[in-house]
Amino acid sequence: MSNIHVYSEIGKLKKVLLHRPGNEIDGVIPQTMPRHLFDDIPWKKGAQREHDCFADILRKEGAEVVYIEDLFRKSFSQKGSREGFIKKFLDKHGIFNPHLREQLEAYLLCLSPEEMADKIMSGIKKSDLGPKKQEDFSRFFPEEEYEHYYTEPLANLYYTRDPGASIGRGMSFHCMEKLGRNLETVVWQHIFEHHPDFAKDAPMWLSNESHFGIEGGDIAVFSKDVIGIGCGLRTRPEAIEQLAGNILPQDTFKKILVFTIPKDRKFMHLDTVLTMIDHDKFTIHPGIEATLNVFEISLGGSGELVYKDQTDKVEKVLTKALNLDSVQVLRCADGSFIDSEREQWNDGTNTLAIAPGTVVTYSRNEVTNELLRRSGIKVLEMPCGELSRGRGGPRCMSMPLVREDI
Repeated sequence: MSNIHVYSEIGKLKKVLLHRPGNEIDGVIPQTMPRHLFDDIPWKKGAQREHDCFADILRKEGAEVVYIEDLFRKSFSQKGSREGFIKKFLDKHGIFNPHLREQLEAYLLCLSPEEMADKIMSGIKKSDLGPKKQEDFSRFFPEEEYEHYYTEPLANLYYTRDPGASIGRGMSFHCMEKLGRNLETVVWQHIFEHHPDFAKDAPMWLSNESHFGIEGGDIAVFSKDVIGIGCGLRTRPEAIEQLAGNILPQDTFKKILVFTIPKDRKFMHLDTVLTMIDHDKFTIHPGIEATLNVFEISLGGSGELVYKDQTDKVEKVLTKALNLDSVQVLRCADGSFIDSEREQWNDGTNTLAIAPGTVVTYSRNEVTNELLRRSGIKVLEMPCGELSRGRGGPRCMSMPLVREDI
């Protein structure tokens, strides 16, 4: 089996990519929380303990856990790969001041490859380099006093679902809205192109050099024939069109269902409002149903993309697309307005299926978890007091690399 093989949301999870929270989250302060997408200051040791529990659950259920930080540290074996990465990283960061750029390049290349990888993830502080060069005119124009970094800490790196996506036998890499998140895609794509486990024959469906935004939380592989993509706050229709044009002619997928979702942070991605948990079961946030429209993209007879507006309710659309007799849609917190609003805030719908009818969820979403159990779903709960401060659940924190076919 290939190093990337994902043809469903529910096939038994065999290999998964995670990131254990590290020094990068120590760079989140109240003044920078909005751009780091945190609603509170995370505590690293607590987040690490919770994340270790998450990884242990996955291992006990038979999944091989690999960490992006380990892959990144081992991705610089090729001659010139460090220099090439630094150029792409600084370009994506928008650092074009020649004096500062020279200092940053020299600093990073003085480190070992492993140290350089760690510094890229945690962020380069101004104190790491010392004062700017005397010939650098920008030294006369200091930034805000709370700006202590030259390069952004990759504080959201533990949400491995978004910078890239495993789809079928290949990967897509994404143009993301926030700078810190966009820098993560440079790390991901570098690993894909240079680490020996991936630099082989797996296709790249999208490059992070695209100008149109798309994020992995909006992408769901429902079956070997059907992909679902959310179009809302973080994913643009032009990016969906690009992905469809690349993947439909080259893999088993026959259609893409595009779900329009409101441009609101509480509906950030498709997987915050709709996830597949069994052959015929989905979780959904009830607050989304009234505004959820679905379009279908498929290939025409001459290979052109064909678009169709699906006017049925989401249950009927999913039933037809997956060739089922019916589907059961389980509403977050059993449809209770107050409970669903509370549990949606902490990703009650963001379940990670690790086998058909077996999911990992946050323990704090008690009403939704009980509903899942009553509906025949095996629920494996994980702690989340610190991890949830970044507004993402178990699916957000994982990128399946290999799943068994169903």
